[in-house]
Parts: sequence; structure tokens; C-alpha cells
Amino acid sequence: MPLPRRTLLQTAALLAAAGVSGVGATRPGRIPPKAISIQLYTLRSLLDADVPGTLRQLADIGYRVVETAGTHGRSPAEFRAILDDCGLRASSGHAGLEGDIDALIDDARTLGHRFLVVPFAEFGTADGWRDFADQLNDAGRKCRAAGLRLGYHNHDHEFTPVDGERPYDILLRRTDPELVHFELDIYWAVHAGQDALALIDENRDRIRQLHVKDRAEDGGMTDPGTGTIDFPAIFDHARVGEYIVEHDNPTDPLRTARVGYDYLRTVDW
Repeated sequence: MPLPRRTLLQTAALLAAAGVSGVGATRPGRIPPKAISIQLYTLRSLLDADVPGTLRQLADIGYRVVETAGTHGRSPAEFRAILDDCGLRASSGHAGLEGDIDALIDDARTLGHRFLVVPFAEFGTADGWRDFADQLNDAGRKCRAAGLRLGYHNHDHEFTPVDGERPYDILLRRTDPELVHFELDIYWAVHAGQDALALIDENRDRIRQLHVKDRAEDGGMTDPGTGTIDFPAIFDHARVGEYIVEHDNPTDPLRTARVGYDYLRTVDW
């Protein structure tokens, strides 16, 4: 005879408490290699000097995915050819909306992007942020028609009220969820005093990418896994497809790349 529902629930609870795999048990999360990326801005000084050599070293570390921030003197087609030769895929790229959006889309498609992300914006009024949100919707509509997803990457100032409103909230409310997603930079959000877990819980369906940079005790940036941010707790809350290593000003860019990759390959929750 089937077991009573109460018995099943009690059994599941006991198994979960004991850590036994099966009904009611939870298994640790682990990031697959194809979801680990790196923002190439981290290695800009090396890329300016040697694009093929630097990308090859990233591939040697284990990366298979990168996020671009320009093409370092190469045309998009040339940069794509080097990526292909190194076994890398540029799934995402940073680009501002100051230029021709159609040209940006053409470049993104040449590079093989899935995501086109606006890396920075700042306005002194709430109306300025609302106008920018409308620009994101317009660009997002064109990106979607071209098979791309448009995103916005935050810093810390988006969490400081302007005319009584937080710019981040303005962007969330005014942009169309079908057209604009968010690439959450965890460091900048935490640096701005935000509760990263609450931020993700409130906006889980809008956040599709994470920038993984750590925060040192003194508030500065440090390599992922070497600072104070509780990434396992954050990753447990997030539902994203890309975990992107970044450090704005590393003393040793390749070491940052290696430490970040190794951390994301081994961290679980």
C-alpha cells in the first residue's frame, strides 16, 4: 500500500537533514565551465600589446568564453578570427549607445555575441535616467530583432538617489523586461551598501549575468574568492547563465584571470 503523505514528508525531512541524496535532499551547486567568462577589460593592458598571445593564455587557463570591451586595434572580423583560433567564444560585449546602434549590432553579430551590454551611464536628474531607459528600450527592440539581448551593467552610483529616486529602480521600472536585462556587478552593488541577496531575490528574472569581482577589507577590489563577499550565498540565489570574472585595476591581470577561473570552477553551495 502507498505510504501516507505524512510519512513521506517525515522521511524526506530526515533524509535532507542527514544529507542523504534522494527525496528532499539538496545537492551542491557547481558552475559548469561553459558558464565561466572573463571581462577582457581586466586584461586591457596585455591585449593592447598582444591580442593573440593574451587570448591564448586565457584559453590555456581553461576559459572558453569571454566578454569583450573593444577589439584593441583589430576589426571585429579580425578579433573574431583570433578568438576562433584560440577556441574562445565572445558571448557578450560591452558597448555604449553613443554610436549607431545598427553598426553596434553588426559588430556584435560578427563577434558572435549573444548579449550586448551597456557598461556605464550617469545622469544628474531622474528625467535623464528615464530618457536613458527609453533609449535602452529602443536599442533593446532592435537587438531582439537581430537575435541579441541588450543588458545594462551597474556601478555604485545607480544606488544613490537622484531627485528622490534611485536610478537603478528607475531603470528596472521603465525598461521592458522582454527587451532589457541587467548584468549585476556584485562588487559595485555591495560597495554601494546594497544587500546583494535581497537585490537578486527582488529582480531574479531581470538579472541574467553576474560580474564576479571581490571586495577587500579596505573596500578596494580584489581577485574573486580572496575578499569579503559571500559568493556561494549569492550564487545560490541567482539564476544566471554567465559568471564573469572581472577586476578593474589588477596588478597582475593573468593572475587575476587564473585565480578567478579556479575559484569559479571549484566553488559550490
